[in-house]
Amino acid sequence: MKNYWIFLPVLFIIILSSCRDDFETTPSSGDLFFSKDTVYLDTVFTNIGSSTYNLKVYNKSSNDINIPSIQLALGLNSDYRLNVDGIPGKIFQNIELLAKDSLYIFIETTIDFNQTTNPIYTDQILFDTGTNLQEVELVTLVQDAHFLFPSKDAEGIIETIKWGETADGESIEVQGFYLDDDTTFTDEKPYVIYGYCAIPSDKTLTIEAGAKIHFHANSGLIADKNATLNIEGQLNNPVMIEGDRLEPSFSETPGQWGTIWLRAGSKNHNINYTTIKNGSVGIVMDSIGSNVAPTLTIKNTELYNHSNYGLLGRATNIKGENLIINNTGFSALACTFGGTYNFTHSTFGNYWSGSLRQSPTVIITNLSNNQEGVDAPDLKDANFTNCIIYGNNNIELKLNKVEGSEFNYNFKNNLIRFVDYNNRFTDIPEYDFDDITHYQNNIFNEDPDFKIPHKNKLMVGEETAGKNHADQAAANLVPIDFIGTSRTSSPDIGAYQHIIFEEE
Repeated sequence: MKNYWIFLPVLFIIILSSCRDDFETTPSSGDLFFSKDTVYLDTVFTNIGSSTYNLKVYNKSSNDINIPSIQLALGLNSDYRLNVDGIPGKIFQNIELLAKDSLYIFIETTIDFNQTTNPIYTDQILFDTGTNLQEVELVTLVQDAHFLFPSKDAEGIIETIKWGETADGESIEVQGFYLDDDTTFTDEKPYVIYGYCAIPSDKTLTIEAGAKIHFHANSGLIADKNATLNIEGQLNNPVMIEGDRLEPSFSETPGQWGTIWLRAGSKNHNINYTTIKNGSVGIVMDSIGSNVAPTLTIKNTELYNHSNYGLLGRATNIKGENLIINNTGFSALACTFGGTYNFTHSTFGNYWSGSLRQSPTVIITNLSNNQEGVDAPDLKDANFTNCIIYGNNNIELKLNKVEGSEFNYNFKNNLIRFVDYNNRFTDIPEYDFDDITHYQNNIFNEDPDFKIPHKNKLMVGEETAGKNHADQAAANLVPIDFIGTSRTSSPDIGAYQHIIFEEE
């Protein structure tokens, strides 16, 4: 009780401050400072809202001021939207700003390409008028696109397609739609796809060189039974497949869209000179059309930043050349449920940092439905020649065999990371690297000398352990590397011939 008098002055000050009038201000005199003189809102697709960008406005004077007006130069007709001090709008008046203080302005836009005369859309934020006028430029590049999406019926129910079945046999549906016929995607303008775009049975989707495919969240591509996907990129004109967020902050973000699912019974798929990035699974390839002819041939293609797998094969036949996979939450390459797999001059890396990664870069197994037991499918072949299998874990190759079925594999002239500190794999026959029946001329645990692996730059430098160590006969069958360099003499292991790194 006797110490209560100590708090009386503090209480008196609080009461006085709570009763005071708003602070007095003087008009701004044109001496505001800004965090940037131009706000670039990056590229947006027509009629798709941008991310939110910010501008910070500083009052560096010793006076409390008010800004008589803050507005967009195009006024209410502007396609930009502002939020000033928590208030949305396009025109604001008498915005107060304390001495040595600042405020945020948040900026967004949605632009209709057909209503603009120039793909570069601009406006200005005007602060005050007359002699005190200050300006900040706003700039956005807007792209036209083909938009593909599920239809709605009269009741507003969105079209779906069958994804699979529950254990009880009930159908699982996802939002999606079927293409009408044989279809060609060109490079005329990008394609933005909502939901799953499905290639019907006995039809072909052809994607021409230079085409750009952008998937919205929870979207992707499906090839149905007897359907075919042909992607025809070229060395200097590749195909790009990624999400529909074009801002730099999303350019390397995994898991923005679903997957390319080449379903069981689909056939004769070819992918060449293509980049597939930022999905959940880059490609899922199901079923063997033939043990002789590949169901999927994938060449000169890179898959990276996928939150689960880069390429997941399930009881299928895949041929890969100059294939690059990196930065995946699980395995870069998973060859599962048996099948036939042949990879030459490919680079499989995994420098994932988004979470703790348990799976190796490459996994090969004939497990059926992830359970050991009878009726395990045959692994007809898993052949890796002149490949790099590397990453930031100790064990980057896993072979999981179920007895009682075929399990054929061969590794020749590869560079592999396999550091068995605890000798856990010593007595497992599949990891007997001295067994020349399955392993020939491989290099273990030496530096591939990648340029910047965590940024998906897996070209190799002069110090690569695979320099001049590739099998020449196999190299002659894949005579140029991922960027068009000849490897007909002194070939290097991996998808790239070595280069001299330039300092960045």
